[in-house]
Amino acid sequence: MRNPRAWRTGLHRALLACSRPEPWKRGPVLTALALLLGLLPLLHAAIPDFAGLGSLVESVLPWLGVFIPVLLAAALWRRSLAAGAALLLPAVVWTTLFGGLLHDKSHPGGDLTVAAHNVGAANPDPAGTARALASSGADLLALEELTPRAAPLYEKALAKTYPHHAVRGTVGLWSKLPLSGTRTIDVMNYGPLAATKSAAAELPENRALRTTVTTPHGSLAVYVAHLGSVRPMPRHGFWTASRDIGAAALTKAVTTERTPRVLLLADLNGTLDDRAFTDLRAHLHSTQTTSGNGFGFTWPATFPMARIDQILYRGLNADRSWTLPETGSDHLPVAAALSWL
Repeated sequence: MRNPRAWRTGLHRALLACSRPEPWKRGPVLTALALLLGLLPLLHAAIPDFAGLGSLVESVLPWLGVFIPVLLAAALWRRSLAAGAALLLPAVVWTTLFGGLLHDKSHPGGDLTVAAHNVGAANPDPAGTARALASSGADLLALEELTPRAAPLYEKALAKTYPHHAVRGTVGLWSKLPLSGTRTIDVMNYGPLAATKSAAAELPENRALRTTVTTPHGSLAVYVAHLGSVRPMPRHGFWTASRDIGAAALTKAVTTERTPRVLLLADLNGTLDDRAFTDLRAHLHSTQTTSGNGFGFTWPATFPMARIDQILYRGLNADRSWTLPETGSDHLPVAAALSWL
């Protein structure tokens, strides 16, 4: 060390500064905000869902990490040691909850490639979207938000690649493997939530299906769903009634499913951190969580901020999960490679 005396002097001054009460008393508001930022991801379930507030907070939980460097810069500017120390809490909490999503968890393998896409009712080029999705190499392709005008265009464009398909209302599944036993799943009028049925009555009824895919390894139960939207309501916050009805209906269908291998391809109109999907998460795994690389945000397509399009599974292994390039929709397509247990 070239100048030990100068180094000791600098260290002494730093320790002396930290021992003084002033830096620890500065920035009480910053300190409180830092502690709140750390507690919010841990206690989000305790936030009342009044006017959809709890659901909204849970949908943006990963983005709370953006405020950590902002508060750190403010703490440095105020020279607040208390705020700087308090920021350790949100940093540790965020890393614990979301840090595992940042590294690549994919690995070689995959007996079945699947894709799902909310193609968008206002999509200006359904045929082009269909060709792009077919080129992905997916063995199963689920489409949501099909309109009566666009559905025949998708059927025509996908017919060569996918000899089997089933459409029920606004959702459909195209497959290279045989399909059987296709039926509609009512995700708009689930009994336990009868009090909110009137709120969902104006929405299309056929928004989910269940079918059996026959594979060389056995039967695979596939669900395709598009849950109701979360809508801002003047003076009433966010309306989540139809989405929550669908989440409960899907959970009921999955929990009573007798086929060991289950696949759900869906636009859930909510992230898996949302309390509406707590029970669904208990029965199905997310391909993005187990085999993805990053958060895999899908909406809105121009600047994705939330992953509301999901590939969930049970009785399979997930090898890779990724998003596909943007189409004419306001969602990004999602894809995954899965293998048999």
